[in-house]
Amino acid sequence: MPADLAEKTDRYGEMLADALDAAEPAAPPGTPLGEAAAETYEMADSYLDDGRHFREADDPVNALASFSYGYGWLDAGVRFGLFEIPEDTELFTTDAGGE
Repeated sequence: MPADLAEKTDRYGEMLADALDAAEPAAPPGTPLGEAAAETYEMADSYLDDGRHFREADDPVNALASFSYGYGWLDAGVRFGLFEIPEDTELFTTDAGGE
């Protein structure tokens, strides 16, 4: 059975918002890695805003795409070590210990 587009769009929007709340920059601001973390976070946050805009405009396909892209940016940042995440989270594709 295909996934319900509205449910999936809402779920991915919530997942991205929760992931943005959970991720903390791993490097100090003003350092090259700190700048990369800030830019990556900004991209993910911008995609969250875009997705919410599309959702309000009754465009769930573009909303889901925006939420997915934003999550991809943030998840990649976690994998690259730009962000610290809680040990008990299941929001990312890697565990918090980086193993």
